[in-house]
Amino acid sequence: MSDTTKPTTKPTTSSTANDPTARAARQVAATTDAIDRSVEALAAEVTDAGLDRHGAIVNHLKGHYGVTHGNANAVAHAIRRQLAGGAPSEAELLGHQYRGDRAVLRPVLDAVLAAATTLGDDVDVVVQKTGVSLRRSRQFALVQVPSARRVALGLNLGRVGDLDAHASARRLTPTSGMCSHRVDLTAADVADGRLDDEVVELLALAAAHAS
Repeated sequence: MSDTTKPTTKPTTSSTANDPTARAARQVAATTDAIDRSVEALAAEVTDAGLDRHGAIVNHLKGHYGVTHGNANAVAHAIRRQLAGGAPSEAELLGHQYRGDRAVLRPVLDAVLAAATTLGDDVDVVVQKTGVSLRRSRQFALVQVPSARRVALGLNLGRVGDLDAHASARRLTPTSGMCSHRVDLTAADVADGRLDDEVVELLALAAAHAS
């Protein structure tokens, strides 16, 4: 997931039970262990059988191995990823996010990740298809690059009381969805690889209430 150097972070596989990517991986691992067939072997098997549609692969797994529909569906997704060349790496995902004219904003992401990983050994950095999630027991921030002009730092600050007491709150824009607030960042928010102090304060507030 990247195009240049990988960010200096902790391993990006989340250890939290609520991480959907990790949960799906555990489901696939448990199912393939139970039927004693690897995803690679199953991919070869469905190829030999001439199965390329998702539903057909699900039905094959259910019929031949007696797995539940949910488990068959999860394994079928893993098989199709394997047949497509495997899941994209973190470097590839980040490279796609910060491609073209958005590449100039990659140092902003790197500065956010560097700041986040100083907030505690329990901070997980999870690179996703459209952004980078920062988590403790729950997600507290989401870094996305919606355009070549800005990086959007989503923050979960709903549990923080009296936000207005913090001068840095003036930078916040209330949002809906996975994050309660957003801070728009540009290259001006990074100096010598360090994130602006006000943004670091907001990031720390969100992290402190995600434990």
